[in-house]
Amino acid sequence: MSHYLLRRAGQGLLVLWAAFTLSFVLLQVLPGDAVLIKFQNPDLGLSPAQIEEMRVAYGANSPLWQQYFHTLFAMVRGDFGYSVQAGVPVSELIASNLPDTLQLALPAFALAVALAFTLAFASRLPALRWLSNAIQSVPVLLISLPTFWLGIALIQLFSFHWRLIPVINPSPLQGLILPIITVALPISAPLAQIFMRSIDQVAAQPFVAVARAKGFSETGVLWRHVTGNALLPVLNIAGLLLGELIAGALITETVFGRSGLGQLTQQAVNNQDIAVLQAVVMISALGFVLINLLVDLLMPWFDPRLQTVSGGAL
Repeated sequence: MSHYLLRRAGQGLLVLWAAFTLSFVLLQVLPGDAVLIKFQNPDLGLSPAQIEEMRVAYGANSPLWQQYFHTLFAMVRGDFGYSVQAGVPVSELIASNLPDTLQLALPAFALAVALAFTLAFASRLPALRWLSNAIQSVPVLLISLPTFWLGIALIQLFSFHWRLIPVINPSPLQGLILPIITVALPISAPLAQIFMRSIDQVAAQPFVAVARAKGFSETGVLWRHVTGNALLPVLNIAGLLLGELIAGALITETVFGRSGLGQLTQQAVNNQDIAVLQAVVMISALGFVLINLLVDLLMPWFDPRLQTVSGGAL
């Protein structure tokens, strides 16, 4: 098992390196220069020589290969560099904005899981057979909704039409309701679809037929025999959906004007602040790797057969 975990950790490090390399290359080819954007402002009154000194101070005039290795080794030490626009370490910007994003992302993920399970179970309950087709079509509808459009639609509906949630000066709790729903709905859709499909596959297994033959009710069979075995694909897709969850949170923060990594990213894009953008990418990639590693640890707990596989030739 330890060999398996070490190998998965090594794969996670490769993912982080690939994310760093790809983001570094893409950010370098973007038009514009963060140093020039800030220091060529006529109001600052800097001469070309002084501006060049600032470029040297930020390492902007170094060869790309030197910038690549300098940034890579710095990030390994936990140093994300300095924000050109803010003039402070990027780690301070991340530390001040990350809690707001987590405050949105974690409840949204919990709500998405709850919605997915509710849809999947409701579509299989005998008392709701007549609603099965309608319930199974709901995930398809949710997947097709763009996050930014959904956020604007919820504001229009709940704030302007029904006047239930104020959009100006809401309380901390009120300010979270619509953003959480906006992030959770698109994530709940693929989770519900995978869970429904997994329930169908497990329900067709011989051991479920044996349980029915013993006189268990359909609800009892669903809870006691089907659910646990149907959770494995859901765990896998839940880990993979982390990237979409983070992306949805960043877009939602912009739509609702919330502070967090989304607003920080928007400002960094406008100002070509590459150090901040690189840090946001790596924080997202690190979260993705950690969540998937956690899923790998949980899988054998749901299916003991995987303990032998993970400790053996997997």
